[in-house]
Amino acid sequence: MTLDELAERTGIGRSRLQELEAGGGATAPVRTWFALGAALDRPFAAGFSRDLAVPPEPADAGHLAAQELVLELARAAGRTGLFELPTRPNARDGSNIDVGLRDDRYQVLIVIEIWNRLSDMGSASRSTQRKRNEAEALASFRGYRVASCWLLVDTAANREIVRRYPAVLRAMFAGSSVAWVGCLVDGGPAPAESGIAWVDPRSHRIRPMRLRDGT
Repeated sequence: MTLDELAERTGIGRSRLQELEAGGGATAPVRTWFALGAALDRPFAAGFSRDLAVPPEPADAGHLAAQELVLELARAAGRTGLFELPTRPNARDGSNIDVGLRDDRYQVLIVIEIWNRLSDMGSASRSTQRKRNEAEALASFRGYRVASCWLLVDTAANREIVRRYPAVLRAMFAGSSVAWVGCLVDGGPAPAESGIAWVDPRSHRIRPMRLRDGT
């Protein structure tokens, strides 16, 4: 669209449009921006921002809250919590475990992966298996075994995935969800088989996952 065409559509003079285009719109009234938005088919919207005195939330605040909960529970159980534990030295993103838990009492390194939303279950499964294999090298020098558990953030989207694919999840996670919750919440032993459970950062809870057949 030329400036002349835009001026005709908005009723704003060509010279003023040139000023706006060059960044000189600080004193332009709101109606000017609404008119421009309508003419360009890109509606203008305005609103008040958050209070500057309130620190902004991290981009990964939801994920971080779940990690915080797992680390708090680990500390209460006498475990060593490891935030974003790298499984390979000098590796790029994608090689870190969300939370690693070193349990000296039971001699186990627990791999916890937290999922805000499962967009590709196959890829997520392969990623966790790779990290678990790499974690075994970290644990081997202590003679510890490795156990792993997924925590799904309790959202409508994740509940729908669980509802639709219970057989897949059952095949992936043979460990008892109840036992895994007992491990993470009460400090019990980590089951030998991988598990899955719900995490709700808002209520500060980890709960067992019931699949469709009741297991």
